[in-house]
Amino acid sequence: MLTLPRILFVRHGETDWNVEGRLQGQTDIPLNALGRYQSEDVARRLTKLLGDPANSRWIVSPLGRTRETAEIARRTLGLEPTAYETEDRLKEITFGIWEGHTWAELRGKFPTAEAERDKNKWDYVPPQGESYEMLVERLRPWLETVKQEVVIVSHGGVARALMAMIAEVPPHEAPRHDIHQGRVLVFENNRFKWY
Repeated sequence: MLTLPRILFVRHGETDWNVEGRLQGQTDIPLNALGRYQSEDVARRLTKLLGDPANSRWIVSPLGRTRETAEIARRTLGLEPTAYETEDRLKEITFGIWEGHTWAELRGKFPTAEAERDKNKWDYVPPQGESYEMLVERLRPWLETVKQEVVIVSHGGVARALMAMIAEVPPHEAPRHDIHQGRVLVFENNRFKWY
């Protein structure tokens, strides 16, 4: 088990694909109006959690929806919007050829895929995609570099992987956790709590 500083995790705000139930993965989809509001709201939550926001280190997935979330939140906090680091390893889990589809559409093209994935979401690899276990292997070397409190702006799949890595959530349970938009997921002392 890694000994880590406090990590304040923010999932990107809502996109139209979230509303439609489309698998986004690493496809670059912008925030919608609610997603922009959620980004402002998450800044208000961070205000209560950060000592001095000006001293906070931010590391952000390079995808557009996470960058937009971070920039809106930072602007709301009175910080330079683009003064954050990006990290490729914080990109969302990729769904390969499934990206852009809803589950209903996928059931038409791949009738057994959803049921097969539901049997073991942690280890299931979509065609040309990535499993949660593969995501953990991508994240582990980066996580080992985190030595000070940090604000992370990333994705739902990454949050679930971190739940297993940091808070010892069993791998078969982690993929089933809801990851909220507009809230802060705090990892501290090998536990997590929503704010």
